[in-house]
Amino acid sequence: MPEVTNAAPRRLLVVWHGFTGATRAMAEAVASAARESAGDALDVRLLQAAEAGADDVLAADAVVFATPETLASISGAMKDFFDRSYYPLLGRCDGKPYALVVCAGSDGRPTIAQLQRIATGLRLREVAEPLLVCTHAQTPEAIAARKVLPEAELARGRELGALLAAGLELGIF
Repeated sequence: MPEVTNAAPRRLLVVWHGFTGATRAMAEAVASAARESAGDALDVRLLQAAEAGADDVLAADAVVFATPETLASISGAMKDFFDRSYYPLLGRCDGKPYALVVCAGSDGRPTIAQLQRIATGLRLREVAEPLLVCTHAQTPEAIAARKVLPEAELARGRELGALLAAGLELGIF
């Protein structure tokens, strides 16, 4: 007879910030797919950057950071999250798996590089290629407009969520 254990479920934390709906939609796609893939074996927390802190990261087995690109950088709210959390996390989350989601109007690479530098400083371990969603918004009106992402982009978010759930469930990371 297999041994029954009452181990606590693994925890995936998705820290996000957004302005126009794109980043939120991607963060929700990641979280919902992770929940569906792992069921009760995974506790998925979806927290806005302003509500998240170092304790949330420390309690998680893996973390996704999702942000829009704002002036070739992470959003101010995401920067605030890291400003509040970086030093309390330093030396306490070495090797913790992470993944990135960046929604950008045209590029996104500077934001990904900035997030990867922060993660390197914290000694986090990247377990998936950064997910970059380009909305092609170039005018002030298009940049500020509410975004509805195509199903193909949301599917990429769901794939990331399922990947993270499987990796946590199998103990790969």
